[in-house]
Order: sequence, then C-alpha cells, then structure tokens
Amino acid sequence: MGRGLVLLVNPNKVHPPIAPYALDVLTTSLEAADFEVEVVDLTFHREDWKSYLCEYFAGRSPLLVGVTIRNTDTVYAFEQRPFVGEHKEIITEIRRLTDAPVVGGGIGFSSMPFALVDYFGIDYGVKGPGEQILCDLADALATGRDPGTVSGLLRNTPEGVVRVPPPALTASARRTPSALPAGQFEDRVWQVDRSGTYVRRSGTPHKVDNLLYYQRGGLAGILTKNGCTYRCSHCVEPDAKGTRFGRRDVRAVVDEMQSLAAQGILDQHTTDSEFNLSISHAKELLREIVRRRHTDPGNPLNSLRLWVYCQPSPFDEEFAELLAAAGCRGVNVGSDHVRADMLRDWKITERGTPYYTFADTEKLVRLCHAHGMLTMVEALFGMPGETPQTMRECVEAFMALDATVTGFSLGLRLFPYTPLGMSLARQCDGVRTVPGLQSNTATGPIVLKPPAKCSGPVEYERQFMFDEAGNFRLVCYFSPDLLEDAGTLADPSGRWSRSVELLWDLVDPADHHRVMLPTLAGSSEHDNNYADNPFLTSLSGLGYTGAFWAHWREREAILRQAKDLGAVGTVGA
Repeated sequence: MGRGLVLLVNPNKVHPPIAPYALDVLTTSLEAADFEVEVVDLTFHREDWKSYLCEYFAGRSPLLVGVTIRNTDTVYAFEQRPFVGEHKEIITEIRRLTDAPVVGGGIGFSSMPFALVDYFGIDYGVKGPGEQILCDLADALATGRDPGTVSGLLRNTPEGVVRVPPPALTASARRTPSALPAGQFEDRVWQVDRSGTYVRRSGTPHKVDNLLYYQRGGLAGILTKNGCTYRCSHCVEPDAKGTRFGRRDVRAVVDEMQSLAAQGILDQHTTDSEFNLSISHAKELLREIVRRRHTDPGNPLNSLRLWVYCQPSPFDEEFAELLAAAGCRGVNVGSDHVRADMLRDWKITERGTPYYTFADTEKLVRLCHAHGMLTMVEALFGMPGETPQTMRECVEAFMALDATVTGFSLGLRLFPYTPLGMSLARQCDGVRTVPGLQSNTATGPIVLKPPAKCSGPVEYERQFMFDEAGNFRLVCYFSPDLLEDAGTLADPSGRWSRSVELLWDLVDPADHHRVMLPTLAGSSEHDNNYADNPFLTSLSGLGYTGAFWAHWREREAILRQAKDLGAVGTVGA
C-alpha cells in the first residue's frame, strides 16, 4: 500500500467503551484504494492520551488525519454533558504534532458539521457516510489534485466553511434550493459502500480491536443499511445519514457478522436507524443467517446472539420467527408514546403520516415473548403537547405490556436539522424565546434564529451548542404544559424536577426493578444515562455481555457483587 498513510483517530473516552465501527468501515475503503491505514484509539488511553499521541507521531508522517465524532454530548436532557470540548483539546494536540490536514466526521459531527469544522479549526469535514468522500480526499492529497473537486466535502476556507456540491441531488433537494448550502435532508446513498464486506479485526496493532471492546462490555455494531426515509420530528438521522435507504449487500453483511463471530464476538447489534424499516431487506438478511446456521453446524453464526433496534411497525409473525431462528436475543423498540394525538406529528413517514399505533407495540412485545426474545420498550416524554395526564396514560399502558424492561425518558436534546429543532428556530425567529426551551447553563432567554436570519450554516448550527459568548449551552426542550411551577417555566435553566418526581410516583415501587426512570442529581444510583454509568461499568468489569438492558432487572445484585469484588469502574483502567 504505497499511496500514503491515512491516520484515523477515535477521541471518545467515554466508558463503557463503544467500538468505533466507522473506523473499520473507513479502513476497509481506504485499504481497497491502496492507502495504508492506521488507527489511534484513545478510548483505552483516557489518562495518557497526550503521551500516546506524541509517541505515535514521533515516528510517522500521515498524509491525512481523520477524527470520528460519534456523539457531541450525552444527548441526555438531565445531564447535558458536552464532549466536543475534550475532542477539541485532542484535535489541537494532533495539529501541534503534525502538519497533515485534519478531517472530521461521524454521526455526531454530521448533526452540526459546519459549526464543528469551525469550532475545531480543522481543514475538512464530511457530513454523512464517509467512505467515498474520504477516499476521494485522500486521492486528491496524494496526487496534488485540488480538494475543491471532492464532491460533498466541507472545506474551511478564508471565506468560511463551504461545501463542495455533491455529484447529484434528489428531486426533493432540487425543489428546496435554500437547503443546498448546508446539505440538509439529501440523498446520501452515493456516499455509501453497499457492496463490500467491512473488514473487522481483533488484536492487530493500530487497527480497531473489536475483541478487546467486546471483552470490555461493548457489543459489536452491524450496519445493514444507511439512511432513513422517515421524518420523526426529534431524529437527526435522515438529515445526517441521508433521506433514502442505502441497503448493503446481504451476503456482505452476513460475511462480516460471521467474521466477528469467528473471532469470539458473539453479541452483535444492529446500528441501522431501525432494523425493521425496509423489512423485506431485513428478512432477507435474517434468512441468510438462518441458511448458514442450518447448512453448517460448525458455522460460528450458530453461537450468534443478535440484538436489534426496531420501530413498532412493520413487525409480523414471519419477522419474529426469522429473528428467533437467526439467534436474536432481544428487541429494543422505540415506541415513544401511546397516544395517537401525540404521535401524529412526531413519528411520521416522509409523507407526514403516522406509521404505527400502540396496538403495534402490544403485538411486537407479544410476538417477541412468544418466540423467547427479551424486549425493551422506550417512551419519551416532554414533546410539545405533553401534560401530566398524557404521561399518566402512557405509563399505565407501557407498564401493562410487561416488557422485560421499560424505559422512560423526559425532555430531549435539540439539534439544528431535526424537524422540531428547525420548527422552534422558526418560532423564535431570532426575536423571542419559546416556552419549553431549556439549558442547564443558560444565563438568559434562549432565542434561536432560523437559517434565513443567520449569516450561514456555522451561525445557525452553533446556537444549538453554544451561547453568544461561546460558552457551552446545550439546547433542550421540555413541554411547558407539564406540572412545573411558574418559576421553573420562566427560568431558561430551570429543571423539570416535579415531572421527574411525578414519573417516579406513577410507577409502583414493586415494578422499579423493571423500569428505567430519569433521575435528579443524587436521587438514585440507577439513572439510565450511558456515559460512565456505574452499573454499566460494573457489568463490563464482571464480564457480562449482551445488551446492558438485558441485565437491568438484576442491577442491585450486580452492583453489590461489583463492589464486593472491586470491579466498579475497572473498565477504564
């Protein structure tokens, strides 16, 4: 591989560790284009990351450095912990150690890519899947070609952050030219490698070590398709990943799963927007897994434990049977609510119509349990129109499902290009705040500007992460119709504590073992936030595998065992 070295960096220091799947995808494409690729993974170098970087760059001069930003923050309305400050510190150190240009990417990065190119002070950025764009950029640098010829690339120029137009636009994008400068809601299928098998490695120096992640508690991610045709009002993925499904070749995906299983990585989970959207493709993939299991008793896929994310619909008897036959252990379903009036403008198709009712959730749970699969059902409270009564109805209905675990979240993090984020920016119009806008670090009313009133995408995106002084101010939303006092509603940094207390009151204490509830600081050790969670680090420290929620009912005994053995937090050592 003689075209030059491309370095890929994972700056994510959150534990339990999540394998940087994107870096395996990018490595596969770059190696196929005859580039040498190395990975510097800082997840297991939380304390010595600076010396680790210095040691690496002392002997290497890469052509290009790519940095993946999986999450900008915890995306948890009651914690609001940003990660991009840590990422900037790492990127600044990288730029001190090398003259190579730096390009950012990843799903978190893609939620506000213009603002993050500007904030990090990096040369380039990629919105959406990166394999085609990054290979083209590396080729341009290797051959001396102008990076301005790299379709879809974001460039940091003296005139600001600009995007090279993509090679083709969908009809819907052509009808909305105002969206083109920032590339909102575009078809990004052209950016995806749909035919190849992503190479997954373990134990290879300077590559992603998938087995190590698995041993430290992280499931292996599997992508069966990219993008999403739906338009759920709180979701970043149709904008960030693309508005059309980029379905991967079924055999290539199952080859990848088989390779991971052969390495001893038996718990694998789907990382699609939702596995069952485009259900015919999902069924075809499951049939291929089942075929291989039946054809060869020695195939490592016979030991596969599959975990999937789904929506309540489509989900039929055949799909449940195929999941079980393919080794699925659990289904995590984002039902979000029970009331049709809440879901009507919230969980919708591209045409703006709802695509499921609560009866679909009831059917899914029933089918899963009939086929021996665990279920986690999630509700999200605090969307516009939420009241104490709608919360009560949802809790009662969800608890009656008797899912393995039921998760209740309150409030949501707003991002620039989610339909709700864009709607609230239009309502503010740069001159007023809107009831329900909240940030733990707000020092004044939160007033958002719509894109038309901003100088460009950088200014528009920045306001969802930073205040006017450049300080972190993660913008969230809680329904102002919830049971809060006037002082809380009038305070942009107010905490919706009474609504949290109401949620706890609505759940019988006898059922607390099977419920995840939002928590206030100091109120419980059992919050359901992922980042550096004591229960999750205990799981990994004790060698548990599989979806963390599958062990939630036994969490008190697991925490006691971890404390007795000194295993809490050892994953980050």
